[in-house]
Amino acid sequence: MPILIQYWVKEFARFFLIIQTIVMAIFISVDYLTNIDKFLKSGISLVSGLGYVLLKTPFMFVQLTPAGVVLAVVTVFGIMNRSNELLAIKSSGITTSYIVMPAICTGICLALLMFFLGETLVPITMSKANYIKYSVIKKNRNLYAVRENIWIKGDMSISHFKYFNPRDKTISGITITFFDSNFKISKRVDAQSGKFEQDIEVLKSLKLSYSYSVEELKERIKLKNGMWILTGVLEQTFDRKVNDFVIKEYEQKELDLELKPDDLKAIVKKSDEMDFRELAAHISKVESEGYDAATYKVDLFGKTAFPFICVIMSIIGSAAGMRRFVKENLAFGIAIGIGASFFYWIVYGFSTSLGYARVLPPFVSAWATNFLFLCLAVIYLLNTE
Repeated sequence: MPILIQYWVKEFARFFLIIQTIVMAIFISVDYLTNIDKFLKSGISLVSGLGYVLLKTPFMFVQLTPAGVVLAVVTVFGIMNRSNELLAIKSSGITTSYIVMPAICTGICLALLMFFLGETLVPITMSKANYIKYSVIKKNRNLYAVRENIWIKGDMSISHFKYFNPRDKTISGITITFFDSNFKISKRVDAQSGKFEQDIEVLKSLKLSYSYSVEELKERIKLKNGMWILTGVLEQTFDRKVNDFVIKEYEQKELDLELKPDDLKAIVKKSDEMDFRELAAHISKVESEGYDAATYKVDLFGKTAFPFICVIMSIIGSAAGMRRFVKENLAFGIAIGIGASFFYWIVYGFSTSLGYARVLPPFVSAWATNFLFLCLAVIYLLNTE
């Protein structure tokens, strides 16, 4: 390995480790201190609470790596620029592309590391962290999930949902069985799908098969803080007079459930708890059962798209660090790197939200931001003095 590349990689590794260590220490401290009251209320010891916070560090390391890359690259090139090392290197006939090559290679290596951690360590640690969060801290002990099937045990009812979409707050394949005081079935409700609604105008537009006045709707929402609207409903109610079940069908029906979408999110296996193959298998199963898996497809393509940001940030950091103004103002170059990372997060979040909303195809929504920023980064680098 040429001495120049060895020198650059050594300097980059030093600054990258310093930046990541500082940022991770801040994250652990803030997360731990803000959750101390929750630990005490749930009966968790402070040592166990620290363990819960540490379980989330691999995920946060992956999320913060792109920012660490751009800051470290800007710092290394900025210091080389200030000490006229870049000028000396260029004067010896070495091209800009050769100087930038170690930064790009380092970005590729870190992208592969991010993908590797996302496939191995992150799913395990996040699964354990989410279990502690919802089952121990929030104590949601009456909810059980096996793959897509969700079971909820109420006071006098048992609910079963085949599929829950956390993005749309919708449930599908609904079966709810109600019991009387003797634990005999008093009513059963089957429905194709259901959606949690809180907005009064949305409820008015649903045109329920039975009507409420606006005041009654407002009062019901006030009491329940939202309601589930089921579609394709088949209701079977036991009538003691005829000693048989009376069957009724509704296109739409309001149902008062003791749970909210956030309760269901607690038990549904999340994308960051699955590796690439497991998530792909999950998508195939969901689609084979006739449900929409667009949100999971976006997350699947995101598993490969997001690590690629390290390559883009290394190019942006190189271009920013080699600018003439960085000689006098390194802080401004660092600000450019932070701004680029922040702007990427905004655009990436907006793009993926379009994929979740089915406006863009899953692959396009996951990779569009990378394509856009790669073009901008290359243009920015080509215009480097």
